[in-house]
Amino acid sequence: MNIQRWISRRQGQWQELDTLLQRAQQRGMKSLSAKEIATLASLYRSVAADLARANTNQIGETIVQELQALTTRGYSQIYRGSRRQELRGAIDFYLWGLPQVLRDTWGYTAIAFAIFLLGGLVAWWFAWQDASFMSLIVPQSLIEKVRDRGQLWMGSILGTEPVAASGIAINNLSVCFRMVGGGILAGIWTIYALFYNGLLIGAIATLVGQNGLAYPFWAFVFPHGSLELPAIFIAGGAGLLIARGLLFPGRYRRRDALRIYGLQAAQLVMGLVPMLLIAGAIEGFISPQEFIPSPVKYIVGTGLFILLMLYTLRRDPLRAST
Repeated sequence: MNIQRWISRRQGQWQELDTLLQRAQQRGMKSLSAKEIATLASLYRSVAADLARANTNQIGETIVQELQALTTRGYSQIYRGSRRQELRGAIDFYLWGLPQVLRDTWGYTAIAFAIFLLGGLVAWWFAWQDASFMSLIVPQSLIEKVRDRGQLWMGSILGTEPVAASGIAINNLSVCFRMVGGGILAGIWTIYALFYNGLLIGAIATLVGQNGLAYPFWAFVFPHGSLELPAIFIAGGAGLLIARGLLFPGRYRRRDALRIYGLQAAQLVMGLVPMLLIAGAIEGFISPQEFIPSPVKYIVGTGLFILLMLYTLRRDPLRAST
C-alpha cells in the first residue's frame, strides 16, 4: 500500500466532510440541504472505514488522530440530530398525537367504563340487600375498622409517603398492564379485571356510605382518582382494542387488524403510564394529608379531571388547518 498516494486520493473527501461538519456545527443540520445531508452521511461512513484502515496499516499517529477527530464530529452531528428528532417526535406525540388517539378510541374507553360501572352497581345493590356480601369482596380487617371503629384506613400512608407513592404507582401500572395484555385472551381477562375493580370500589363505597364516612373517603379518592380511574378505563379500552383485532378483524386480515389495533393500544399505554405515575405521587403525598381540607381535595380532583378532558380535546393546529 502506497501511503502517500492513498492519503492524497482520500484527502479530498476528508476535507469535504470537514467543511460540511463545520457548517452543521455553526448553523445546525437544518442549514444543509437533503442532498448535503446524504453526502455527509456517506462521507462519514467512508472516513470511518479510512480510520479502520489507517489503524490496521499503522499509517502514522497524526493521520489517525485527525481521522478519529473527524469521525467523532461526524458521529456527534448525525446521531445527535437523530436523538433530537426522536425527542421532538415524543414531545409532538404527547402534545397532539395522544389526544387524537384518545378521541379515536373513546368508544372502547366508554365500554370499559360501563363494565366497571356495572360492577360497582352490582356491588352496591347486593351489599345493601345482604350484609354478608360485603365480606366476599372487602377484607374483613377493613370492614371491622370502618364498622366497629368508624375509621378510614388511609392514615397508614402517613410517614411513609415516598415508599407508599412508588408502591401505589407500581401496583396500578401492574393492574393496567394486565388489563391491556388481557386483550390477547379474547378480552376475557380485561372484562373480568374491569368488572372486579368495579365490584371492589362499589363495595367499599357502600361500606363507607353505610357508616357515615363517604365524605372523607371521597375527599381522599378525588385528588388521585381523577387520573387513576380514567387511566384504568383507558387501559381497559386498550385491552378491548386488542380483543377487537383478534375477534373481529372486519375488512382486515387478522394479522393486520392486530397490528393496527395493537398500535393504538400501545399508544394508549404510553399515555396512561405518566397518568399513573402522577396519580401515585398524589395518592402518596397529597390525598391522605389531614392538614389539607376536604373541600380543597375535591377542588384539586375536579380541576385535574377538567384539565384531562381539555387535554383530550387538543388538536394539532397543522392538521386542523389542512
